[in-house]
Amino acid sequence: MSSTGRQSLVVTAAVSNPSADTMALGKTAVKVIRLGRISYSNALKIKQQHIKQHLDSVSNNPNTLLLCEHEPVYTIGIRQAPYPPEEEQRLKALGADFFRTNRGGLITFHGPGQLVCYPVLNLGCFKKSVRWYVCELERTVIMMCSKFGIKASTSPDTGIWVGNNKICAIGIHCGRYITSHGLALNCNTDMSWFDNIVPCGLVGKGVTSLSQELGRDVPTEEAIPKLLEAFTEQFNCTLTYSDSVKTNTCL
Repeated sequence: MSSTGRQSLVVTAAVSNPSADTMALGKTAVKVIRLGRISYSNALKIKQQHIKQHLDSVSNNPNTLLLCEHEPVYTIGIRQAPYPPEEEQRLKALGADFFRTNRGGLITFHGPGQLVCYPVLNLGCFKKSVRWYVCELERTVIMMCSKFGIKASTSPDTGIWVGNNKICAIGIHCGRYITSHGLALNCNTDMSWFDNIVPCGLVGKGVTSLSQELGRDVPTEEAIPKLLEAFTEQFNCTLTYSDSVKTNTCL
């Protein structure tokens, strides 16, 4: 399996010349903020606020995990060829939003029942390597799936797979070693939304969810603790928790 091929999709927007040095020898603190059900546009504004804090301040800003579920939305990444306007309108007519993003990857869907995790991290607090970061995200999801008794793996294609079906999409952006975007794990998502696209541009491949694999309903609330536990173990960090952001007062 070629790790370079697997990661090229998500590393495209990263800064160049990553080094392996770290800023901290001990465990780094990461703040968890739960946004709940939120539109993609509102979550993007909150994410940009956290990125700006990292880039504008000379003080140590907290590394953050933003957890949420989105209202139905289709997003495309920077490697997507210009998406035909008629296709964009077709998807919007289904009742979903449509956004062009600066993450790696092609088209995908986000919606209720899907756990979205946006790590806004300064890689200098961990390891200044985008490839390392993507691999750690992959291992985090694989470990989380194992906690459910699901055998998941990587493949030459991006994301995390159960057989030939993708259970979690991964697409990132990294500028000045500050990460954004992240991963989207299908929990009890309405999978019919994926029927309207070729997810991540992969013809002949399918999608799956925790609920489909386990044969029972698995809401995002059940997946969150296992994802956070796996993230803590994989990134060797400690988590702190913040009250959910009230989007109507902070935007």
